[in-house]
Amino acid sequence: MTILVESKRKKPATLAERYPGAQVLDVTSQGQQPWVKFSPFYPHGSIPVPLSPGHVAASVEGIWQGLKVFANADIDLATFTNTSMRGIKRTVRSNGQVHGHRAGVHGTTLLAYREARYQIYLPAYRWVLDHCLQANLQQLRDLSASSTVVLLDYETNTDLENLSKPLSHAGLIVKYLNDQWPC
Repeated sequence: MTILVESKRKKPATLAERYPGAQVLDVTSQGQQPWVKFSPFYPHGSIPVPLSPGHVAASVEGIWQGLKVFANADIDLATFTNTSMRGIKRTVRSNGQVHGHRAGVHGTTLLAYREARYQIYLPAYRWVLDHCLQANLQQLRDLSASSTVVLLDYETNTDLENLSKPLSHAGLIVKYLNDQWPC
């Protein structure tokens, strides 16, 4: 099975030259069905919010953004119900410096970036892979059995310990398919 991660920003001609005959699949919020379903922005619905019994959200990104705490803004439960795949991101421009992620809706602890990755993002994305995307994961396995598959993502950081860049969800797909899930 050969599944690779590349930047969505690369030109199609560059990808075709680098990976002749490969299946190139866009797994971002701009991708086509069914691959867009792998986007953290995709509203699968009823995703359990980590560290928050009884709370669910429409998307992984809604959870990630909703539990983010800024200098001028606490958590935002409205992101949990956003199903539009737009307007989910909360920025420092409008909210001030990020202080961390709240350890659950009713948590009193703020998690640093690394801990938030492991305790919020990874469990939420894993839940989606386990409960919403099994048929699509099988499609990826089948495609990769006969050709190279290239997953396009805006982020290409596949190292969970590299905190200088956002994590690639396409990289998490590859780890999942290779039985290398980090936790």
